Amino acid sequence: MKGSKILVTGGTGQVARPVAEALVEQGNEVWCLGRFGTPGVEDELRARGITTWRWDMEDDSEYAFKGVPEDFTHVIHSAVRRGDDGDFNRAIDVNVSATGRLMAHCRTAESFLYVSTGALYARQTLDHAYTEDDPIDGVADWLPAYPVGKIATEGAVRALARVLGLPTTIARLNIAYGPGGYGGVPMLYFQRMLAGQPIPVPLEGQNWCSLLYTSDLVRQVPHLWAAASVPATLVNWGGDEAVGITDCVRYIEELTGVPADLVPSEVTRETYQFDPTRRRALTGPCEVDWRDGIRLTLEALYPDHIRR
Repeated sequence: MKGSKILVTGGTGQVARPVAEALVEQGNEVWCLGRFGTPGVEDELRARGITTWRWDMEDDSEYAFKGVPEDFTHVIHSAVRRGDDGDFNRAIDVNVSATGRLMAHCRTAESFLYVSTGALYARQTLDHAYTEDDPIDGVADWLPAYPVGKIATEGAVRALARVLGLPTTIARLNIAYGPGGYGGVPMLYFQRMLAGQPIPVPLEGQNWCSLLYTSDLVRQVPHLWAAASVPATLVNWGGDEAVGITDCVRYIEELTGVPADLVPSEVTRETYQFDPTRRRALTGPCEVDWRDGIRLTLEALYPDHIRR
């Protein structure tokens, strides 16, 4: 896409930053809102031609968006208060309130994309392919407040899409990964491998997921905007392939020679495999095989560890 005015929140993260950088390169006016806590990251975005604006989701004052234009054509809202402190009420209040203020500010946009999570689904079998109609419960032992905040915010987004008449897509993200940022969850596992730390895995079987490589993610965003509607469109946002986390870690072992200490555990970082049918109908198929994506990510971030 070209010639649009785009607002991005969470623009320093694994998902939104590559989107912002790709869209500005295509000839769009891109604004990134965030706290920019990492030294140098704001300057890096500005050097790419992106306009930055300091915004804290916890700022509920009337001045939170003072100076921010209202005439954006497209919005992607990826910023989140994860709730690492375990405060459920605060996670709900901050995420719902900040998202509501953002949607109200951008009520004239052509489309609004809210990035939710697949972690809110009620856990079924490890290899179950979750559809958008599967039940949710918001139980995640590895980060309990996170999916609860997402469920609450999805409710607010659905309501405001109707009240404001703002075409909206709610995209429940699987695992995004690639050369940008820290590389995504597969590289978190590789960091544990390098440190000799154990990686918890299920007592039986393995966790499954739908890895989504950066270039596929970036390419799909305009399609998700195009699918925005009132009431909001709901879609699972992941890759086309079912990927076992244990298989993924073993493949990283194969590429690097770094051993993985897989330890059976009752509590793991649960992941979810998506049925890609609805997303493929909106965006078309993915282009990057997960093995190619893992290799490309390692080559970019850990070139000295790749076996030659």
